[in-house]
Amino acid sequence: MNMPGIEFLIDRKGRKKAVLIDLKTHKGLWEDLYDAYLAHRRRSEPRESLATVKCLIGAKGKRKARG
Repeated sequence: MNMPGIEFLIDRKGRKKAVLIDLKTHKGLWEDLYDAYLAHRRRSEPRESLATVKCLIGAKGKRKARG
């Protein structure tokens, strides 16, 4: 299958080993791939609940408004 702006590097056995993506053509695709990579890499990091994050954001906003 031919995909404009995407090329595969293939080893001697015909297996796909790497991909070259034209970022002008597929910027959105690259951003999605990079976001997925970061999420995968950070999967073991501690998480915050939505309620906690909202409280933290609200607290920072109140401090800026006063000062």
